[in-house]
Amino acid sequence: MTRALRIKILILVGFLLAAVLVFVPAIPQDLAYHDFADARRIFGIPNFWNVISNLPFVLIGLWGIVNFNRKSDLAIFIWIFFLGFLLTGFGSAYYHWAPTNSTLVWDRLPMTIAFMSFFAMMIALHIQDRFGRLVLVPLLVLGVISVFYWAYTETLGRGDLRLYAAVQFVPIVLIPLAIGLFPVKRYPLKYFIALLAAYLGAKGFEHFDKAIFASIPMSGHAIKHVSASLSGLAFFFLVQSCDKPVFKVDVAHSSV
Repeated sequence: MTRALRIKILILVGFLLAAVLVFVPAIPQDLAYHDFADARRIFGIPNFWNVISNLPFVLIGLWGIVNFNRKSDLAIFIWIFFLGFLLTGFGSAYYHWAPTNSTLVWDRLPMTIAFMSFFAMMIALHIQDRFGRLVLVPLLVLGVISVFYWAYTETLGRGDLRLYAAVQFVPIVLIPLAIGLFPVKRYPLKYFIALLAAYLGAKGFEHFDKAIFASIPMSGHAIKHVSASLSGLAFFFLVQSCDKPVFKVDVAHSSV
């Protein structure tokens, strides 16, 4: 299969995914989403475990920002990813302190920064470095727009999450496809699998929030935060395993 044909396949799949979302009716935010299983107030903090479980995002994000090698060819992607990761910790904690649509904006906004920077980096690694850098800013802008578009439509009484859903889920399809169509030996595939597993696992814990809390003294949503934060560690090992130095410390002696 020629490279041109593989690129066409990738574009076609992306177009079809986008087309599906266009023809799906607008998706408003379900207000029941804010009704989390564990609303316990501890040490004066409402929804304590849903708030405090964001700490790993902050620690991993801060550690990544401080320790990555500024001379790495992946530096711009890494810096933005860990910045988004760090801000996700603060934004999610802020949202869970007082869950509403307005505070949810600050939870989702930094997540799109992490999503889009990772997507652009994988494009750079698997398709073309120059193209990955070229689409980085447009992808980041698209992510930001998707959140503010949803928030704006909610104020009009016709909330629409479709664009945000595309920003979050289309890369989940296109990245594995790109890996399959444009394989590289620069990093072990197991780290991407670990990252994807941590992310999808987080979605599962989120879905079974109440069922998990009914079984153990910890809600699925709090566990979701820990699972999602592990994707940051998987990202670290992925980029650190690349064939050029990425972090200023040895993996064997690193800690978060």
